[in-house]
Formats: sequence, structure tokens, C-alpha cells
Amino acid sequence: MSIRNMTPADISDVLDMMRVFYASEAVSTDGSEEIFRADVEQCLSQSPYLEGYILEQDGLLAGYGMLAKSFSTEFGRPCIWVEDLYLKPEFRERRLGSEFLQFVRSKYPEAVCRLEVEPENARAVHTYEKNGYGTLPYTEMIQFPE
Repeated sequence: MSIRNMTPADISDVLDMMRVFYASEAVSTDGSEEIFRADVEQCLSQSPYLEGYILEQDGLLAGYGMLAKSFSTEFGRPCIWVEDLYLKPEFRERRLGSEFLQFVRSKYPEAVCRLEVEPENARAVHTYEKNGYGTLPYTEMIQFPE
């Protein structure tokens, strides 16, 4: 598998994958075209907050990943959030998700790596646990701007 930075040529494919990903049971929110486009724009704009990656296997588009950067005062170190990790169905069960997680770990060896997963997504939970992720014992809360 190869992992490369997202480019403007990838916009259409990434938006298509985001539509499928956010409409699936793997994500608790549906997203919107406006959000999808804003996310991709941030990935392409050299944003200090969000990075976008394309996953390819044998020259074929296999999926995409997005990483958000922050700092964890809880752990006293940089924090990398695996915001999106989507693999097309025909590329699942090939360890590509694990390879992406290993890529993240090698790129940010000192960072705490975090992600969210729907508990019902057993395949993803298994992949994350196999790669050293564990469940945190608290509830995340959110407030949106008005």
C-alpha cells in the first residue's frame, strides 16, 4: 500500500467516499456537502489543524484518511486524532487500516493518538485494538457554536 498527501485531483473521489462513509453505520452523524467540502479544503490548504491522505493499493484508490492535530493537556503532549479512516469495501480485510495507523504512529511517534469508533463497528474496533488502541472510561460531550 502507498499513502500520499491528498491533492486537488482527489477532491471528487474523496467527496464520493465521504458521502458513503458518513451515510454508513460507522459514523453517528450524516455530515453534509458543506462540511465535506470544508474538510477537504482544509486538507488541501496547508492547514495547521487537518491533514488529508490518500491510500492506494496496486495503483488503485483504496480509501482516505484525515488527521486532526491538537495538544492534550490530559497527557501533556501533542495529540493526533484519526478523524476519518475509510476503505472502499473491496479493499477491506487487507490490513490497510493497520498500515495507515502504523503510518500515523511513525509520523507522530511522540503524540497521543486518539479516535472515535461506533461500538457496533466490530471490524474497526478489532483493528484499532490490534494496533494498541484502548477504550477511555469517560463520555465525550460537545457544544456547537450558535
